[in-house]
Amino acid sequence: MGGNAVDGTVAAGWERVREEFEAFAAAEPHSPEAQLAVHHRGRRVVDLWAGEDTGADTLSGVFSITKGAAYLVVALLVQDGVLELDRRVSAYWPEFTGYGKERLTLRRLISHHAGLIGVDGGFGYEEIADDALIAARLAEQKPYWEPGTAYGYHAFVIGALVGEVVRRATGRSVQELYEERVRAPYGLDLYMGLPASQEGRWKPVLEMRPTPEQAAVQAAAGPVPELLAVAFNWHREPPMDLVAHANHPRTRELGPASAGGIGSARGVAGLYAAAIGGAGGLPALLRPETAAEFAKLHTPGQEALTGELDHYGLGFERQPAVGPQAFGHCGAAGGQGFADPVTGIAYGYTRRRFGFPGGIAPENERLTAAVLEVARGL
Repeated sequence: MGGNAVDGTVAAGWERVREEFEAFAAAEPHSPEAQLAVHHRGRRVVDLWAGEDTGADTLSGVFSITKGAAYLVVALLVQDGVLELDRRVSAYWPEFTGYGKERLTLRRLISHHAGLIGVDGGFGYEEIADDALIAARLAEQKPYWEPGTAYGYHAFVIGALVGEVVRRATGRSVQELYEERVRAPYGLDLYMGLPASQEGRWKPVLEMRPTPEQAAVQAAAGPVPELLAVAFNWHREPPMDLVAHANHPRTRELGPASAGGIGSARGVAGLYAAAIGGAGGLPALLRPETAAEFAKLHTPGQEALTGELDHYGLGFERQPAVGPQAFGHCGAAGGQGFADPVTGIAYGYTRRRFGFPGGIAPENERLTAAVLEVARGL
């Protein structure tokens, strides 16, 4: 296979999705190195990939798709009664205090209300791969707004913040619990800390190659807003390069819970299939009422960093184009993952070639629409 050719399979009745994937790949000016996997009611029905150097088993950095894996661990602990959403974070983590932090509940923390979007001076590459170090520095940091009064994307630190609560409550890291309770039992190709045995399957995230028209849009965009720069660790010198972070060996080794996962579209779709429908003879991880609580809107109004409206449930990004009970999370290179309990869809899309302009890639809209059209027609 070469260029933007598509390989893989779809189940009978799902050909519409392959057509849409092929149309997207053919239109891309540079090889996207993309994968798409979809489960429907526990059965994988779409398994496609496109690119010069990406196959079905290729693993790469998935950026903030990782957050979905971390939030699933939190949801399980809430479901088990180990964590209480309306208990103060400081009850689990006594050092989390000062500047109003001591009044913040776990519910408000996981829904991006803490105001601790970064630290003064930023993090180095090895530091931002280390959740324990991030948590320790954030415990001392003055928030960028009064905790609980606004919400904004804690892009590279939310996994460390929530993970520290998990560690204080259980004595185990998010990464350890994810491996034991989710990844290993369900056989998922989505890792928070890539084993040495899997290094041969890993391939790096690739730089964006904007068209001249896209480059002109970038140039005209102007400076990044101050809070957004802090959240993405761009306020340090030199600013953090997202591709360099994803490809850094410490990121692969430690699997930071905010944006350091390594996986494939199969792994992402499998994560959400395990959450709502089970797989391989195993039951769904989440009870319907738990999934509904984590999908429910927890951030009414405007987001402080991007201006987006009504964006988050409990950590997970809401999926208004899918349905009110759907939940998931995108990744900076263009990937997306979500579950929809109503249609029984679990969706995973990854890109190794960073898409323009970053964040969820626009082709997801057409791919998701095709998936839902088929699912609703069955």
